[in-house]
Amino acid sequence: MPLVELVRLPSGVEAELLRGRLESAGVPAVCFDAGMNIADSVGLMIPVRVMVLDEDLAEAQALMEEFGAG
Repeated sequence: MPLVELVRLPSGVEAELLRGRLESAGVPAVCFDAGMNIADSVGLMIPVRVMVLDEDLAEAQALMEEFGAG
């Protein structure tokens, strides 16, 4: 059950909102690199990766489409 990348988002807030929506729909998800954007004011952006189990990828993609996210 490896994790796969669902999407990269420029904001940790957006990523956490998506993660929460996925989890409320029954798809476990985690955010990677959320703490890396400590220099937002300098313009250094490291995208936050939303990760899901490989077996949940298709469902998560369908949910993202339904949410209008990404």
